[in-house]
Amino acid sequence: MAVEPTLVPDDTTTSLPRRPFHFTPGTDGAVDAIIAAGPREMFRTLLQERESEATLLLARRVLHAFLGHAHEQVGDLPGAVSELIDRARADLASALESLSAAEPGIRADLLRQRGVIALLDGCWLDAVSQPATQPAVVVNRLFAHHFDLAGGGDPLASAQHHRARALEDAGAALPDVAAADFLDRAGARPATILLACLPLSLAVLPGNFLPEVVGLHHAFHRLGVDDRLLGTPPPIPAGDLDDLLAEYAAQASPEDRERVLAAVAVTLSCEREHVRLLTELAEFRRTQTLESRVAEVISRHAPLAGRQHGGVSLGDRHLVDVFAGFGRAAGGAEPDALAAFLTEFRDSPYLAERDDGDCWFLAATRFGGPMFGIFDEAEAEVLADWVATVHKGDRPSITVRLNTVGDELAARWSAAFAEAAPGDVVFDDSPPADERDLFHRLVNIENHANTLPVAIERAERCFADAQVLFEHGAGGRYTDASFFEYDADALYARAEKIYWEKLVDPYEPLSEVPDVEEVLFRQSTYQLTYLIDGAWLHRVGRLGRRERESDGMLFRIHADEMGNGDLRKNHLTLTRRAMVSQGRDLPHIRTEEFADQDELPDDMYGFALQQLSMCLFPDRFYNEILGYNLAIEMFGSGEMRLHEIQKLRHHGFDDCYEQAHLTIDNFSAGHAKQAADIIVAYLDRVRRTSGEAVVAGEWHRIWRGYASFAYFLEQPLLRDVAVAGSTEDDSAELVL
Repeated sequence: MAVEPTLVPDDTTTSLPRRPFHFTPGTDGAVDAIIAAGPREMFRTLLQERESEATLLLARRVLHAFLGHAHEQVGDLPGAVSELIDRARADLASALESLSAAEPGIRADLLRQRGVIALLDGCWLDAVSQPATQPAVVVNRLFAHHFDLAGGGDPLASAQHHRARALEDAGAALPDVAAADFLDRAGARPATILLACLPLSLAVLPGNFLPEVVGLHHAFHRLGVDDRLLGTPPPIPAGDLDDLLAEYAAQASPEDRERVLAAVAVTLSCEREHVRLLTELAEFRRTQTLESRVAEVISRHAPLAGRQHGGVSLGDRHLVDVFAGFGRAAGGAEPDALAAFLTEFRDSPYLAERDDGDCWFLAATRFGGPMFGIFDEAEAEVLADWVATVHKGDRPSITVRLNTVGDELAARWSAAFAEAAPGDVVFDDSPPADERDLFHRLVNIENHANTLPVAIERAERCFADAQVLFEHGAGGRYTDASFFEYDADALYARAEKIYWEKLVDPYEPLSEVPDVEEVLFRQSTYQLTYLIDGAWLHRVGRLGRRERESDGMLFRIHADEMGNGDLRKNHLTLTRRAMVSQGRDLPHIRTEEFADQDELPDDMYGFALQQLSMCLFPDRFYNEILGYNLAIEMFGSGEMRLHEIQKLRHHGFDDCYEQAHLTIDNFSAGHAKQAADIIVAYLDRVRRTSGEAVVAGEWHRIWRGYASFAYFLEQPLLRDVAVAGSTEDDSAELVL
């Protein structure tokens, strides 16, 4: 019979409850060391080490420092925000126009510098959709923007790619932000790197700083510094940004609106600071002497010269000894030492003009020379220009002016980060009291970073235990986790066999529908997992992790689970609809009240805990997530779903959740087929980049991820295996 859709009120959460941030004792020392190591190490940690406690604490301290510098703002949303942005836009108009009109070489330097921030665009939305925040209205609105910025999972259609292309067209090409030489290629000033730590830190803790995410997201895009510098269209239409802010303001508490306003003010202040830095950098480049530019090139490369110059001398000193005192950046060596070196080098035999007009030094940098490939095109041009002046007989007194642009700003922010001591940080290593407590901590992992080691250990143990199905998995009712050697055809054949023989062909309509109590109990055994639907993928494909085709494909599946930002299609909304129709209106899973509910059975927590544990480590467990994704997406189709739909309809319950998965998870073109395609794409990349021998190890890990899903689903099979093993052991003892 037809079932009327169940109406549920929108989740109008605009911020999560303020809670302490728990870390293992000693984490503060690790963070102190990161901050002391300098801006580059902070940037690298926040971008690339998101699976560690230290990164979460570093992000908390960075945000405390930035937000603690916010000046009190008067007004309300959205009017006060518009006024602040209009004022900032007017204040920066002249400077941005001047920067855009700079001489091409200088403009390229400026754009590379700005690229450190520009290419982070939207990173603060990478994990805004998570178990603790979904399905809030504002989170789905933000996720819709995230989906658009990510090009719907197609890296070539993403805002980041378009911006990178615009930089390239302007002669300011940069590698991927996660590349080891990204900051070097950008010529990143310390202050630029530290300002970039604001969006990177929000990317680490977006759940706890949801109002700040809204504020930064709106202000960054509405001000549009990068669009004005590059002459590119805004990646998000202004009307969409204004609509989101207006909707948020209508739902938010006064405190949340104040937090948004403060975040807008901080964002605009940081953008002002960076435009000032760019202006100072443009002036420095414009007035920089040729000798200072040469000194910058030499200082950049000298520390890397090593023993290659062991036999080369300048006057009575070995060049290795001279270079030993030069730092890695332009400010690493003393100006006087650089000036003295250039003065002596200028009159050395290495620069003496030969009969052909060349000199030994320039010849050495060209093809066939011992220094070929050391200097890039722009550096080589600077050196050639200087040698030309030397050969003309120019001998000006050399004074080196080092690039110190932004250093005072960097010192101020470095001190602020070092001194930051948020009052909500707690150091303890108390273990979870039970599985309910662990579930609560994992859902709220931003506040319980001290639980990350527990999650790693639990996930690893499950993956290891599940390998028992490599031998016995063929007997599974819904899965076949028995191991097989990988090739693409074999994977597709196994998946099709499971789909038809275990999921679809066994289906026959129930001749007798169980009573309502049994149906409701059966649903209760599924619903804990339904309430974290899509969680296994919510951290995949973040900034710096999008270069593989499989990353975009996984992101698209997660986006589908979240309705691509459309709240009506969000699977967690469908879960709530189904549960309310069954008389279950539970507190949100992030709350302490949920930990006390008695509607869902305790013996189902293990399944959910495995998913929540592994999803926190998309780098460490990437392969296992691929296999788990295949298993869970295949289970969405076939007999079980059809029977549940029949039972729910019979008793008049909303079957929207079951229907959605029956449709979206098919093996023709749905998530089940896509999951197999993702594995094939990933392993094809491994084969092409690392060789056939590496594929076997990668595949073994993928298949244990598949087995980890089957491990929970096929409990009757595992009991039979355990009994058989016990019997064999008894027999062995009798023989002995």
